[in-house]
Amino acid sequence: MNIFFITLIIFIVAYVFLTWFTRSSAKNISKFLRTLIILFAIAFAIVMAYAGRYIFSLPFVLAILPLIKTKAGISLFQILRLWGLFRILRNSGRFNFSGFQNSSNSQSISRDEAYKILNLDSNKKYKKEQVISSYKKIMKKIHPDINPELNRLATIVNEAKDLILRDIY
Repeated sequence: MNIFFITLIIFIVAYVFLTWFTRSSAKNISKFLRTLIILFAIAFAIVMAYAGRYIFSLPFVLAILPLIKTKAGISLFQILRLWGLFRILRNSGRFNFSGFQNSSNSQSISRDEAYKILNLDSNKKYKKEQVISSYKKIMKKIHPDINPELNRLATIVNEAKDLILRDIY
């Protein structure tokens, strides 16, 4: 008997949802689904925080990551890619986050580092157009006109591009 009532309730809820779905515009449906995903992610994060596992859980961050855009118009996923570039440069000693230049920053970069900076595989052969395309994708995000604080990073990316282009010829 309980199974009958549960099935009846599920069918009624599905009927009401499908009726709303057919009468709503695509914009309303999209807004509803985004809100639903965010609310679900927040509820899941609260449950995870209550359980003592994470303050902000990874599923929460992954669920809202594609939904959030910054003022510059890039998504948080692209910011994470930039953070990866910063990490590569910091680990190699090529980029100084404290604002003043070290002697390690004046060193020239290696061939492998140049390929990593431009997100290219050092074992493959590339054409000039492919290298410039990868260079442009990165420079759109870090150009000094967009953010003057990234001037040193733009210099490093330029140096990597020049090194790879010299390697091609």
